[in-house]
Amino acid sequence: MAEQSFAFGLVVPAQPPVTSVTGLVRLARLLRFEAVMLWDHLQDFVPRALWSPRTTWMARLRSSPHPYYDFATLLGRLSAHAGRLRLGVGVTDPIRRHPVLLAQAMLTLAHLARRPPILGIGAGEAENLEPYGFPFDHPVSRIEEALAILRACLDQPGTIHFDGRYYRIPDGVFDLSAPPGRKPEIWLGAHGPRMLVLTGRFADGWYPNWIDTPEEYAAKLATIRRAAVETGRDPSALRPGMQAPLVLAPTERAVESVLRHPALRLTGLLRPASDWQALGLVHPLGERFRGYLDFVPERLSPETLRAALRAVPPELVARSVLAGTPEQVIARLRAYQEAGLRFLAVLPASALRSPGAALWTFLALRRVRNALER
Repeated sequence: MAEQSFAFGLVVPAQPPVTSVTGLVRLARLLRFEAVMLWDHLQDFVPRALWSPRTTWMARLRSSPHPYYDFATLLGRLSAHAGRLRLGVGVTDPIRRHPVLLAQAMLTLAHLARRPPILGIGAGEAENLEPYGFPFDHPVSRIEEALAILRACLDQPGTIHFDGRYYRIPDGVFDLSAPPGRKPEIWLGAHGPRMLVLTGRFADGWYPNWIDTPEEYAAKLATIRRAAVETGRDPSALRPGMQAPLVLAPTERAVESVLRHPALRLTGLLRPASDWQALGLVHPLGERFRGYLDFVPERLSPETLRAALRAVPPELVARSVLAGTPEQVIARLRAYQEAGLRFLAVLPASALRSPGAALWTFLALRRVRNALER
């Protein structure tokens, strides 16, 4: 298989103010990252009950954790500031946004940006669907049909015919194409067996949330590559990536302190009930809770939320993020490189503590990038 270089991206929640978002894009350029990946949310995972100046200085920038910009409009704006950065969404879904409209949005961005856009897409999450009346049944079957439509739009513009269970396009004319060398890439946010197979069949990249161990990452990547081979695709052409909440601090004691932050404890609460059961514990949100897929933050009372967070075992928090001193993070990521990882988009969670912690995190990130991109 052809060797791919390793690169970093920066995860940027698409939230007000715009000046903060454009500032992070400029920072990603200074750090010589490869890409900026915007979230596509209607609300945040962090509930209002955890959002105050007492818990994070970011609450001074906006009174709620939940306002989100439309990702496609914002990416168009950012294309004027991105330079050679790649711009992407990580991830959207084909339930709120019809696949033809997603293809149109990303192909439009291809005409504005200097490098191929990244269309990160997943099967959807309850918080962005159920409260707004969108369907959340058969999400994997829906995305399978959506991927076929997206591939048709990106690979063979013209008249599209599709007759599926969830999407029907009788004779849709779609003639928009990308400039040479800038065709958008589809990166699938996949974890389960069916989604991994779909990644191998349809995607240009794999973009899961943080996976606990290099061994698990390697096993899932092997499933994707087998599916690519069985479909007649080149498995070495697919970019293995990942998104990771990152906690960087100068000492192990400082790392442990950050991991006790309520927003970081939330990462342990958002793990599925099966992970709690493996530790002999009962998940506070029920034995069938599937983690962040099922979580709708404002449906919990503040009292229920605080009680649930108190029950989160520290080991689940530590497993849910990429945490350590710069030297420890570099060592951990080298193991993931050995497992096949070639792109890591980081969400600097340690920046929640203070502006000073945010500045230190980004300075340390440059050191981590330099060590891993040699």
